[in-house]
Amino acid sequence: MTQITVDGVVQGNGGASEEDRRAGFDRGGWALGKGDDGTHALIKQTYQRADAFLFGRRTYELFAGSWGSWTDADVPGWEPVRRALNARPKYVASTTLTDPGWPGTTVLRGDLAAAVADLKAKPGGELQVHGSGALIRWLLANDLVDELTLIVIPVVLGQGARLFPDAGPDLALDLVDSRTDSKGVTIQVYQPAGRPQYPAA
Repeated sequence: MTQITVDGVVQGNGGASEEDRRAGFDRGGWALGKGDDGTHALIKQTYQRADAFLFGRRTYELFAGSWGSWTDADVPGWEPVRRALNARPKYVASTTLTDPGWPGTTVLRGDLAAAVADLKAKPGGELQVHGSGALIRWLLANDLVDELTLIVIPVVLGQGARLFPDAGPDLALDLVDSRTDSKGVTIQVYQPAGRPQYPAA
């Protein structure tokens, strides 16, 4: 699940941290205040449904420094998200993170595809990825995504890291759910469906 702009940007949705500003990006916080109560409820329910979370290193560090240190009083109305993130196992795909400070964290090293496949094979509910654009791209390219939820914020930024690169692998998607909230935010749920078919020349 990730928030994304109409032009495909996923960078800096929640604020203007130093991470948000990499590569000169100065338009952070574009998702703040967006979405209605129904969209917020969907996000909270999604986090509560997770059995575990999988992060790329950058997103992990952002989440650990915020959700991992906040109390319920710091996030009024968003307590279910904070509790889920702190109570459930967290896995980080990283070759550089050596000493994660957020309790319940395991760093995945070595054969990442095998490690993620093993996690997915465990009985139980969902292994969820939130944010982590580079990781999402890698998981899609390696056929390790069962469902992709895009929360599309009605804004065009014109700069910033995009979820999908200008050149990359192709992928067909089946739209399994779609809704638009009262503030114009759309939630699109897709399931990967192999490679697209192209007409013969």
